[in-house]
Amino acid sequence: MLTKDVFVTEYEKMLYSIFGDDFEESTIQEKYTALCALVKIFSGKRWHATRRKQEESGEKAVYYFSMEFLTGKFLRKNLEYLDVYDIAEEYFEERGVCMADLLDAEHEPGLGNGGLGRLAVAFLDSLSSLAMPGHGYGIRYEKGLFQQVIDNGAQREKPDSWLVEGNIWERKMYQEKLEVRFGGRILYIPKGGNKYTFKHVDYQTVYAVPYDIPVLGFRNDNVNTLRLWGAESKDDLNLVEFGKGNVCGAFEQINRVKSISQVLYPDDTTYDGKRLRLQQEYFLVSSGIQDILRNHLRLERPLAKLPEYVAIHINDTHPAMAVPELMRILMDEYNFEWEDAWRITVKTCAFTNHTLLAEAMETWDVGLYRELLPRIWQITEEINHRFVHALKSKYNVQDPAKLEKLSIIKNNAVHMVNIAIVGTHSINGVAKLHSDLLKDKELNHFYQIYPERFNNKTNGIIHRHWLLSANRGLTSLVRDLIGDDFMTNPRELHKLRAYEDDPAVLEEIAKIKHRNKVTMATYIHYTTGITVNPYSIFDMQAKRIHEYKRQLLNILHVMHLYKTLKANPNMDITPRTFVFAGKAAPGYYIAKEIIKLINTVAKTVNNDLTIKEKIKVVFLKNYNVSVATNMIPAADVSQQISTTTKEASGTSNMKYMMNGAITLATLDGANIEIRDEVGEENIVLFGLKADEIHELYRTGSYDSAALYNSDQVIRETVNSLISGEFHVSQEEFRAIYDTLVKYGDKFFVLKDFNDYKRAQATINDLYQDEKQWAAMSLRNTAASGVFSSDYTIQRYAKEIWNIKSLTDGKGW
Repeated sequence: MLTKDVFVTEYEKMLYSIFGDDFEESTIQEKYTALCALVKIFSGKRWHATRRKQEESGEKAVYYFSMEFLTGKFLRKNLEYLDVYDIAEEYFEERGVCMADLLDAEHEPGLGNGGLGRLAVAFLDSLSSLAMPGHGYGIRYEKGLFQQVIDNGAQREKPDSWLVEGNIWERKMYQEKLEVRFGGRILYIPKGGNKYTFKHVDYQTVYAVPYDIPVLGFRNDNVNTLRLWGAESKDDLNLVEFGKGNVCGAFEQINRVKSISQVLYPDDTTYDGKRLRLQQEYFLVSSGIQDILRNHLRLERPLAKLPEYVAIHINDTHPAMAVPELMRILMDEYNFEWEDAWRITVKTCAFTNHTLLAEAMETWDVGLYRELLPRIWQITEEINHRFVHALKSKYNVQDPAKLEKLSIIKNNAVHMVNIAIVGTHSINGVAKLHSDLLKDKELNHFYQIYPERFNNKTNGIIHRHWLLSANRGLTSLVRDLIGDDFMTNPRELHKLRAYEDDPAVLEEIAKIKHRNKVTMATYIHYTTGITVNPYSIFDMQAKRIHEYKRQLLNILHVMHLYKTLKANPNMDITPRTFVFAGKAAPGYYIAKEIIKLINTVAKTVNNDLTIKEKIKVVFLKNYNVSVATNMIPAADVSQQISTTTKEASGTSNMKYMMNGAITLATLDGANIEIRDEVGEENIVLFGLKADEIHELYRTGSYDSAALYNSDQVIRETVNSLISGEFHVSQEEFRAIYDTLVKYGDKFFVLKDFNDYKRAQATINDLYQDEKQWAAMSLRNTAASGVFSSDYTIQRYAKEIWNIKSLTDGKGW
């Protein structure tokens, strides 16, 4: 165990070594850098030892491919996982430096957007904490997703230059760079017996340069690796063009290549945007799979036994080209016959589906796919040809409509979810309802062919971050009540139920929540200038802005509540602070209009003295892990109000629940499992159920315009969008109005509005009984342990990947 004396000595040596300054003369940024460097020394030996141990054990490892890794900041986590955070904090406070200032010096990596990226990080965290061999492959986006700026209420995007001061946690491994090929053409070379070899010529080469980041396990010796790829040009500056004065032309090739690893999710509403996004996805899978096979061969393991040593996991459809890319390398570079390469590929690869939205199930135009990836196109075409043949001959599928539905290539497009299903041995959903819908409806045509491949793995969260680190007050109380076992076995949280009728415990829970709300109120004022009441209900909805997540339903209810208060300012309601956060995709017009609507309503409501500050509305810009870490411990109400059947799982619902928030929810995604764990009396439910949604889809009987015309409250609320009463043009939110009234309200916002209004009234009534509310809060925390990502990973490890822990888990 590291002592304080050793920490102090080594830290002050580090300051002199890097900067030639002592503690007093060094800046906050220098103190931060020296502390990170010291943490790297403490963890580096473990990182090296982990690699050696995993290689020498000969045990199987999983490689997790994801376009997103929403890591959050590293310093605090690594200090806590090394069990030296308290030592460091004490030392700096003794020297007059606030630990928060050091933590604020770190730029948050812009490597993810929402739940998909945070889940990927949770899985890496759990793999390391369980001492399982598991590593991540992603892209090192130099400008991240984007920095969200709110300008006159509207979202504007700026580059997220998170690497402006470098990233001290990464290690550039230029000597391990790989080549990724784009474009060109394929030569057929006969080798006898109607067989050919294939040669790729006239292609453009892009270097994939790896940057490694250590992923520490919680207070054990295990350190796995997140390997991110940066794109670099094989060709240097074009001096001929530079000499002619064509400066832009001289850098053209370099800049074109660098664009591959510049921005997460480029706007794909244009051809160039689509092309870049396809390049990114292939760049990720090609570099990652080449790296896996290179390492496999370095350890002198036969490629024919790849599935015994390697599991490749495809996180959503973005890395689905892992299937044809693995086939390409096995056949073209190592001379495997098709059948053997296919057997290896299917046994090695597994796939997680994350969405039921048709528009999110990726497809690529055949022309673009073929032009950019000519050999991958050929292999994809052959996979499809053989699959369709098997459907007819082996599975007796003769119906042309069904064959087309199953086909990988149709309507001049390559369907990535289809290739991910056909080319893997496991397809899982991420919540029970989601997995059932995949099997019974959305992917039933595939389930009939491969029933043994489909399974469920409900998502999980890192309880070490969202409880132990984010909510230290609640964690301290829990430790006093039930001991420390829950820190490594979060199911132990259920023991809190013994205190659900203890007045002293319930009072302390309420006090902890209030302190968190005071902190959050300070943060809100600092970032927005808005003053909020910490005694009000903190009602929060923080997630990617999308119509199916129904931030619109939330703000329409706020508009209704405001109109009601305007008519009756003396109405007796518990004050409410509505907090929104989230980014809209740059090309998603309606989502960006919803952000503007929220901010427009906020401006009016927050400045109207006649309603006596009974409601406030806040939009927190640039939502990321750090913002979430501030929000979640302070929430009284967690809004999980997606249109039923549209949310695959959700993980923010689990984070809020773990921190004692009461979930206001539809029976969608993992909300169902939260209800089952906590009990229906400790969650507030509303809205259409899955069978009702599907019946409305089947019959086409939902008429939003008729509902609008027949319901006075709905009509008056919706009319507020175009009445000018929020001090904007009557046409400002016409597009939102039209989606609800003119174009059918496809996410059932109006259909669920009255039941949502009832549920919000229930929240108001429940909150007025302080003891009952605190007991509900305790029960939510007590029931949350089952949603730890550790348990999710244990199920993946046993049922899909066939990997195991390499330690007894006792740590050091």
